[in-house]
Amino acid sequence: MDRTGWRKSSFSGTGPDNNCVELAATPSAIHLRESDAPQAVLATTPPSLAAFIRAAKAGEFDRLS
Repeated sequence: MDRTGWRKSSFSGTGPDNNCVELAATPSAIHLRESDAPQAVLATTPPSLAAFIRAAKAGEFDRLS
């Protein structure tokens, strides 16, 4: 995974306190990690990630926090 092109939102800053979720695509999966814990990587499929993003935008997870 070290050679994977990790990307983060342009809304994230560049300082040490600007941790965020980073994404990387490979031919078989989408990988996610937190910039402050890059050794912990999750993998999912593009359709599953798209469904998660739709649900988050629709507010389906608003009551979890």
